[in-house]
Amino acid sequence: MVRLLLLAAFVGLVFWLLRWFRSTPPERVARVLRKSALWGAVAILIIAVLSGRLNPIFAAIGAAIPLVLRAANLLRLVPALQQILRSLGLGGALGAAGGGPGAQASSIRTRYLDMRLDHATGALDGTVLDGPFKGRELSALGLDELLRMHELYRESDGQSLAVLEAYLDREHGEDWRERAQTNGGSGGAPARTGELSEAEARSILGVEHGADAEAVRAAHRRLMQRLHPDRGGSDYLAAKINEARRRLIGD
Repeated sequence: MVRLLLLAAFVGLVFWLLRWFRSTPPERVARVLRKSALWGAVAILIIAVLSGRLNPIFAAIGAAIPLVLRAANLLRLVPALQQILRSLGLGGALGAAGGGPGAQASSIRTRYLDMRLDHATGALDGTVLDGPFKGRELSALGLDELLRMHELYRESDGQSLAVLEAYLDREHGEDWRERAQTNGGSGGAPARTGELSEAEARSILGVEHGADAEAVRAAHRRLMQRLHPDRGGSDYLAAKINEARRRLIGD
């Protein structure tokens, strides 16, 4: 009976993990996995010390080092192999190296930020164009620094504010809003409105000039799957994606 309950619990945990992986942004999944691996390694080390089995672990690590070095050397050969395969017309043999829908990216440029979304990985990041931390990547900034930018944008540019809030929602969940309110601010300021140009619409959807309606619809579907509010996106980004589609094909 106990084994049956343990098996049912294990199966339930597996299904929950699969659902969590599908519904959680890749960046957050990577962050959780890194933390789990770190604390797991610490736990294993503590158990090894308490049980007197530390020497076998060090021996296993020593045996694994040559294998890791060999793997690193092989990885260095990948670009050369890709070049050889491309010269033979076999560029897809080692995976997509460029071109095609998986290599596309979208961007939204505001007064302060140039935001980018990689279609293949779902990674959302941006470059600070002006003001504090000019030239830095958002992913390289801490939450306190991002909240300083949030306070500035709230007073000076609603569009940059909306884009930054979308990034904060995706990377820091809802906790950042409590921090912002504690610091005397609040989210949700209206963004500046204005009709998109054709170039801006293409940039948002990540399609080339002259892309047909089917390509635009495919890019729209792909982005909505990544940036829908129910999947870690935001109402603002979803609205911009819909506006870009309407600008290019009118439906």
